Amino acid sequence: MAAPQEAPMDIKGKTVLVTGSAGRVGKQIALYLAGKGANIIVHYLHSDAEARQTAAEIRKKRVKAIAVRADLTQEDEVAQLFAAGRKAFGRVDVLVNSAAAFRKTPLSKAAASDLDFFYQTNVRSGYLCSLLFARQARKGVIVNIGDWAAERPYMDYLPYLISKGAIPTMTRAFAKELAPGIRVNCILPGPVLLPRHIPAAEKREAIAGTLVQRAGSPLDIAQAVVFLIENEFVTGACLSVDGGRSCG
Repeated sequence: MAAPQEAPMDIKGKTVLVTGSAGRVGKQIALYLAGKGANIIVHYLHSDAEARQTAAEIRKKRVKAIAVRADLTQEDEVAQLFAAGRKAFGRVDVLVNSAAAFRKTPLSKAAASDLDFFYQTNVRSGYLCSLLFARQARKGVIVNIGDWAAERPYMDYLPYLISKGAIPTMTRAFAKELAPGIRVNCILPGPVLLPRHIPAAEKREAIAGTLVQRAGSPLDIAQAVVFLIENEFVTGACLSVDGGRSCG
């Protein structure tokens, strides 16, 4: 006899911690999940005013939100972040590891300190958050945000791409360790909300490399996050949301 199929997780009423959600893609993920009825922990490091504004926007959607500062490279601060979430909401059901650093680093200027910086920000932070999440939840979901280019690197972002290359491995390893109670997946975005400092020629090249011939939007990533939260049969997966660029 086949095992009974689990009902999809209902996001409504769940508590979601979205790291790096004061602005940019993280903010849009948080707002979209709030629109689905989730209570949100808005995490930030430096952007205090922006985080509080994001929390205020979320509360307008008739759900609860708090803004909490934490250095995600420090285990004690990550523990305090989860403690704040449990104090406010009773539990944390979903973790979205979206906090990250991104900057151009030409090979001629790359140093060991660059690799240390990106690993601390892009890998250690997600590792610590996932560890602390697993220690306070027997059941739940973790969604990591990687980068499609970890599979097909482009020029001048060497230490950044090396750090992002660790995200799929971290995802699969945590999925194995935390099954069956906690599912762990990752999203590999393509050109979505490209930073202002990127030259126009690079932006055009990024868009031309997609099969759909356009840039993505934070909504595309937020919708993928919802899919990975709701689908109870997906874990250890890396979902490309890149307009087909990884196929080009």
